[in-house]
Amino acid sequence: MNAAAKLSAYGAVLALAFGGAWVAGTAVGPFTGVAAQGGHSGGRDSHSGTVAPAAQDHLPAGLASTRDGYTLTSTTTTITPGSTENFSFRIIGPDGTPVTRFDGEHDKRMHLIVVRRDTAGYQHLHPEMGPDGTWTVPMRLPLGGTYRVLADFVPTGGADQTLGLDVSAPGVFEPVAPVPSRIAEVDGYQVELDGQFSVGQSSPLTLSVSKDGRPVTDLQPYMAAYGHLVALRTGDLAYLHVHPEGAPGDGRTPAGPEITFRAEIPSAGTYRLFLDFQHQGRVRTAEFAVDAGPADIRQSQPPSGDGHGSHG
Repeated sequence: MNAAAKLSAYGAVLALAFGGAWVAGTAVGPFTGVAAQGGHSGGRDSHSGTVAPAAQDHLPAGLASTRDGYTLTSTTTTITPGSTENFSFRIIGPDGTPVTRFDGEHDKRMHLIVVRRDTAGYQHLHPEMGPDGTWTVPMRLPLGGTYRVLADFVPTGGADQTLGLDVSAPGVFEPVAPVPSRIAEVDGYQVELDGQFSVGQSSPLTLSVSKDGRPVTDLQPYMAAYGHLVALRTGDLAYLHVHPEGAPGDGRTPAGPEITFRAEIPSAGTYRLFLDFQHQGRVRTAEFAVDAGPADIRQSQPPSGDGHGSHG
């Protein structure tokens, strides 16, 4: 056999081999990828945020744009940094149509958390819904980068949900690494964090608010509570929304300086904490970064049963 004939035969063998591999691949379906999330494995599309159905129950909140039949969709994919633009989105239900009935939770039917992928530029927004199920809110992204938008809601007759998607702010991206800190300064207020996050157990966290060195004892209710705490796991922004123990006007919960929470986290790692509190008619946000380790099973405590456990 001459050289040309040998090359032709070799090419035919390669074509047959690759053709067989393609047929086998299409027979078993497309590869969706497998990634560990919070100690569990599950298929996840890192671009769209969708998660394979079999893996969804094992993932913390906020990592998927679709979960339990509900899908977060938006026609907005980019926002110009430094400008205020309307951000609109819908929640598509299991029947394929926009959801228009939501239960109120802490005075709001929709909580929208916006944060850059490095946890900078945190915002807690409350959109308004139109008759067709379209939610709209003015949004300003101060810096360039990719931002995670997390929709926290309760569809009427269903369980609470947190879905997420990414929005881009074209421009120079200068990542900011969170520095571990348990004391936050904001507008003359000092907020100090006491307590430890532990994996697999309900851990007490106490935040103490002071101003100009004096304890603040007249915090004002904000969305039916003296404070709201959001925890985001750095790296993938797994989401935890925690409400404090007690409630304004219950006869036993003081209006500061301490606000106590119980939280259970999905895995060890570094978490960014954001506390929203209101004083003198204005809402402020105190930011922290803490490292969380494995739980000590000898000190484990049952969950507090505050009705918001699924967000953990």
